[in-house]
Amino acid sequence: MTKEKIKKVLIIRFSSIGDIVLTTPVIRCVKEQLNCEVHFLTKKSFESILVFNSHLDKIYTINKKVSEVLPQLKLENYDAIIDLHKNLRTLQVRWVLRVPYFSFDKLNWEKWLMVNFKINRLPKIHIVDRYMAAVKGLGVTYDGKGLEPQKTEEQPLQDNIVFAIGGAHATKRLPVSKIISICSKIKSPIVLLGGKDDAIVGEKIVLAINEDRVINMCGKTTLQESMQLIKNAKKVITHDTGMMHIAASFQKEIVSIWGNTIPEFGMTPFYADGIDRNIIIQIENLSCRPCSKIGFEKCPKGHFKCMMEIDEEKIIDSLK
Repeated sequence: MTKEKIKKVLIIRFSSIGDIVLTTPVIRCVKEQLNCEVHFLTKKSFESILVFNSHLDKIYTINKKVSEVLPQLKLENYDAIIDLHKNLRTLQVRWVLRVPYFSFDKLNWEKWLMVNFKINRLPKIHIVDRYMAAVKGLGVTYDGKGLEPQKTEEQPLQDNIVFAIGGAHATKRLPVSKIISICSKIKSPIVLLGGKDDAIVGEKIVLAINEDRVINMCGKTTLQESMQLIKNAKKVITHDTGMMHIAASFQKEIVSIWGNTIPEFGMTPFYADGIDRNIIIQIENLSCRPCSKIGFEKCPKGHFKCMMEIDEEKIIDSLK
């Protein structure tokens, strides 16, 4: 398929925050190199991540089922589908639209081997590069510019640290006692960031520190407001979450803390060529790690060593 024949494409990624942010180099490169109309299909709850993306011409969203938008999608007459989710729902879209599609290697087998037998067959390649490999057949190549920065208001840089304490699964999050201890050792102002489920934890941290320099914003901000706080921060401490990738989109200095997941899965902060502002904090050579490619609500072994044994001083030193 030649570039000249591509007039309109549909990119699909339903979730989640980080994964969608990681698709932004594909969106930009497709738009700029093919000079075509670019549409995106995602879940309604994640639309705000893309709504200000200047490289998108249209966004389609679903609540649960792709049948909600299939009639409209059929009328678009796409020339190609770029499937960056690769699940049953995207298969349904591809089946109905019947146009050429381009997808990526999810490395499910390699991840399964690593999780279950600790056999490392994972290629040393970032997921953004795997996403970009999906569009190679369209003649599109990576431009080296990193993630597309989220559109926010221009405000002065603040002398604070954002601590993104959230995470979709408990085994991706530091225990509250560790977060309190870390915050007590940081002398800079700290903004705690997370969702509604993290609000109570945030209050516990604030009460334990009992200083005005620690502010709990968990559950009090929209996604756009959270992005603004990250953009304005001096540095960002974060677990392996979507906020980590948003921070990377702003080229922020990041201290990323890894529990049950590992950087080798290819989901580390992704910067523009020649830039690496991420410091990884993890427990090396822990025999039970990784225990999952996603996470659990509690440690399967019961000891939670991957987070309990994190060296707090390494985090503090990484901020200096």
